Order: sequence, then structure tokens, then C-alpha cells
Amino acid sequence: MKAAASSTKAELRQHYRELRLQHLPAAEAGMQAAALALDEHLQGKQRLGLYWPLKGEADLRHLADHPGLGDRLALPRVDNGQLSYREWLPSTALSPDDTGIPAPELCPDLEASALGVLLAPALAFDQRGFRLGYGGGWFDRLRSQSQWGSIPALAVLPAACLTAALPVDAWDVPFQGWLDEQGIHWLQAV
Repeated sequence: MKAAASSTKAELRQHYRELRLQHLPAAEAGMQAAALALDEHLQGKQRLGLYWPLKGEADLRHLADHPGLGDRLALPRVDNGQLSYREWLPSTALSPDDTGIPAPELCPDLEASALGVLLAPALAFDQRGFRLGYGGGWFDRLRSQSQWGSIPALAVLPAACLTAALPVDAWDVPFQGWLDEQGIHWLQAV
């Protein structure tokens, strides 16, 4: 489906949620394999910012079993209207954050410089780098801060959910690329 200028984000969310659910079973293994190359984009002790998968999102938590990434992962947590990242290992105590998603509970928030790449689930992604999410704006607000905006960020979705253009609001912050079952795709060199 080409994102029509007259389509609302709500209509597009519904369409791409169904499309992603349809294509994820065949795409997920390739997405998981592609994610293994992300350790090459981390410098020193930098961490990879993951996400806790909801229904229909690619589950990349297996990266905790990868020798190059296992102890270099972080998960987001929303508290008091702010998204932050915290260290994550499979043994880390989790509790629901303000959005009800499991997140590290007792770990301190990480500084932006502690992360080398951020991953965010997406319903759709366009050729200009704009991601269609669920509409909470958490990643846009975080990435609008200069220290977080400088961290390369990839949308994670099946290739079937790529489109030429999505409607964009003034607060939408473009991503540097995407990860799908065919690999990692940067819109510009990182």
C-alpha cells in the first residue's frame, strides 16, 4: 500500500498493524539474524537500545545470548512521562513502566553517550526515514534532545511495511535507517 496523503495516521496504523502481523512470522528469523551485526556499530562499552516486544513486533531479546552483545543491551522505561534507557540482562528485575511494558526496575538511567544504536519497533517506515509507531511519541520526544538525536536509530519491521512516504507531523524525528529480514539499511553512512 502506498501511503496516501489523505490517509490519516490512525488508518495507516490499522493497515500496517495487520500487514506486519501477516508478514512477521516469515520475516522474524531474518530480522533476528540481521540484528547480530549490530555489535559492529557499538564502540567501547556502548550498549544497544532494544525494546520489549509487544504482540506483532519482532522479538530481538535473543541478542542477550550473543557473545558480542549479551552484556551490552539496554531497554527503555517510561516513568513520569519520560523515556529513558537502563541496562538489561535476562536476569534483570523488570516491572511494568508507565505504559505497562516490562522494563528494568532498579537500574539507574543511562546517559545518551552509553548507547551506540537505538532500535524501535515500527508499523511502517518511509524512504525519508520517518517511522509510524503507535502514536505515543516517546521515541520522538527522546530523540528531539540533541544528545539522544545524535545516536543512530533504526526502525525494526518486515520489508512488506516499507512505503514511499508517510504523513509527518512537526514533532516527528527521522531515523537513520531500518532493520528488516533482508538486513540493516542505512539511509546515510553512519
